[in-house]
Amino acid sequence: MQESLPAGLYIVATPIGNLGDLSPRAAEVLARADLIAVEDSRVTAKLLQRIGTKRPMLPYHDHNADRVRPGLIERMARESVALVSDAGTPLISDPGYKLVRDARAAGVTVTTIPGPCAAVAALTLAGLPTDRFLFMGFLPSRQKARADIVAEVAGVRATLIFYESGPRLGATLAALAEGLGDREAAVAREISKTFEECVTERLSALAARYAEAPPKGEIVIVVAPPGEEASVAIDADAALAEALTRLSPAQAAHEVARATGLAKRDLYARALAMKA
Repeated sequence: MQESLPAGLYIVATPIGNLGDLSPRAAEVLARADLIAVEDSRVTAKLLQRIGTKRPMLPYHDHNADRVRPGLIERMARESVALVSDAGTPLISDPGYKLVRDARAAGVTVTTIPGPCAAVAALTLAGLPTDRFLFMGFLPSRQKARADIVAEVAGVRATLIFYESGPRLGATLAALAEGLGDREAAVAREISKTFEECVTERLSALAARYAEAPPKGEIVIVVAPPGEEASVAIDADAALAEALTRLSPAQAAHEVARATGLAKRDLYARALAMKA
């Protein structure tokens, strides 16, 4: 049996598809950790079997995090605890940051073992600008909430990255096309697996492609930054900000729509977001 690691929290990135992507350092940490905090013990058990080891596991996920976290912090003072998600880098679109925050507050040593991340992997496949990007995670399923968030980032001069599931993909792409304009985009799925796919098209074409045939697997949407239309969006924001000092969101949207020719519905969603 290998010697245990020094006490503390170890954030371990695991493969997003091909198990061969687990780094030798990550494998060593998992094999030597006193305890592994996992999203799903069945998934992690397969990974541990791959590297020929068995370690104690404790579920840590959205539904039990608040209850389990204090006990984990106490154990980190005297034991080595590895944190993993089902796939990819922990803390990316999961509640792990609270564990790191509380561990640091308690004086626990925190170490990261970097590795696969679906958002970054999709960005490298998409062929879109990589000098500046914004990770947005999963958009809300409710139409209005989704539209409000899309409106918030419409003028951001950066490539946008979203996670999505197959059944929701078509609707999300359509919402992005409506809220951002018909930009270049990519849909990456099954990254690092046998049937890896990255389809690049305009948002409207991608929405039509997946409307009736939702794909399987974990999906990343990458959307190009705005082009010349960004200056119009920025001007509209300035006009809305001024109008909101004297008008309601609906009235401000109406006024700016008449002045710019932009869609009143989009301006209203933006006005609500700015007001909030």
